[in-house]
Amino acid sequence: MIALLDYGAGNVRSVQKALTAAGGDVQLVPNPGTVAQADAVVLPGVGAFDDCINAMQRQELFEAARAFVSTGKPFLGICVGYQALFEKSEEFNSCAAGLGIFEGSVVRFPDTEVKVPQIGWNEVQFSKPDCPILQGIESGSHFYFVHSYYPQPKDESIVATRTEYGVDFVSAVWRDNVFATQFHPEKSQKVGLQLLTNFVNLI
Repeated sequence: MIALLDYGAGNVRSVQKALTAAGGDVQLVPNPGTVAQADAVVLPGVGAFDDCINAMQRQELFEAARAFVSTGKPFLGICVGYQALFEKSEEFNSCAAGLGIFEGSVVRFPDTEVKVPQIGWNEVQFSKPDCPILQGIESGSHFYFVHSYYPQPKDESIVATRTEYGVDFVSAVWRDNVFATQFHPEKSQKVGLQLLTNFVNLI
């Protein structure tokens, strides 16, 4: 069973539908009771970093997510669920501490010639083509993004993909059992479904 953490994120239903299409046995999990028993966990997210962290804490999913990562079982963060894995965010003078699975902070796109937020398809270049969730997908494939902020990992060794949007930024990370993407695989059609299928097949 894949526990899809349901703390009120707007994309939870579309992620559920996409994971099911990828062959996953998905259960919406609004409290920590069944998280530990899951075979894998997915942390979705759209909107603000603080809203995500505060809602997870209210529903006691914050510590449950951290504890699950330490089990070694597959964990996937998507969009704000990716950002939440880092220590902190600059968003709206954020006060909430992230999950701290990875060192680094979440920063806003600088004021350049590009529109912020980034909304739409963009190219994803692989830094780690051996990453299990990227198998069967070509480097340079296009995925769907909706975001104004992105993480800056301190540890370069976790960088799985990079994307150019005014600046070169880290669009996905991977370390051991933890995978996370700034882009939305559930909105990325064929390549997104392949990524989610790869994740489901890790179970």
